[in-house]
Amino acid sequence: MAPIPKMMKAIQIETTGGTEVLQYKDIPVPTPKDNELLISNEFIGVNYIDTYFRTGLYPNPKPMILGREASGTIAALGPQVPGSLGFANGDRVVYMGTSAYAEYTACPAEKVMKIPQGITSSDAGAAFLQGLTALTLVEETHKVQSGDWVLVLAATGGVGGWLCQILRAKGAKTIGTVGSEGKFDIAKQQGADVVVIDRPGQGDVLKTVKECTDGQGVAAVFDGVGKDTFERSLECVARKGTVASFGNASGAVEPFLISKLSAKNAKVARPTLFNYLFTREELEHYSAKLFKMMMDEKFNVRIHDTYPLADVARAHTDIESRKTMGKLLLKP
Repeated sequence: MAPIPKMMKAIQIETTGGTEVLQYKDIPVPTPKDNELLISNEFIGVNYIDTYFRTGLYPNPKPMILGREASGTIAALGPQVPGSLGFANGDRVVYMGTSAYAEYTACPAEKVMKIPQGITSSDAGAAFLQGLTALTLVEETHKVQSGDWVLVLAATGGVGGWLCQILRAKGAKTIGTVGSEGKFDIAKQQGADVVVIDRPGQGDVLKTVKECTDGQGVAAVFDGVGKDTFERSLECVARKGTVASFGNASGAVEPFLISKLSAKNAKVARPTLFNYLFTREELEHYSAKLFKMMMDEKFNVRIHDTYPLADVARAHTDIESRKTMGKLLLKP
């Protein structure tokens, strides 16, 4: 392997704000501490949560390097990495952690997974966080059963596209919303049984839900949009159903009276992926399940675009426009 340099390129922010706060700069390559791996990043995932840290919606100490996931190769093992994990220099790996917007990242070994043969590094980098988010939503937040009607908002987005494919594999029936006619066919290809163009004058989501479910509502709503759609999601859910509000693309959901839920004995969840993958055992279980489904079901790993690391501002602008379809990746 090539020698590890002393300096690297990274995206760092020192204050919150728009894309102008994203600084492409030279900083020292981190030294892996106890139980850490130094990873040479090849493909870095861009996720909506990155914009929350940038804008300050999710507070975090500054300065900070953004980024929650990447794929690459192990460049060095820090002290006391457990041999039971089976890692070696040069292994192809994917991880979820922090400080991924960089050429190198030091990551706790317990948060890293080897990429199996049959899956490319770009597909692993594109799939890991969003695919695991979708998988845990349908297994943990609401255990979807074959035959269930489910509503997925933003069905061609990063998590939405994975939800549609996983739900199809589970035998569920999916209503997917999209923001334009250009996304209609993509949502169908991803696995949505019924697609609604969610724009004034073009589609009525609640009406479609009632028509598909004989007025009963859907067993679960997976809502990554947030503020603009939350009240409607409560209307769409069936008696004893679940509204999973897992994102804030339109802004944070405003406070509401919990007594609203009693009309249907409905449940509302605000899950985060990392609390479903808290232990090494949980990460291994769901990673293995995702990788197996990717290969067995031949899932379409839809990549919207791959941007040079220096063009991170363009990537953030694109993901915030809500016009992208699939995963955005950065390449150092």
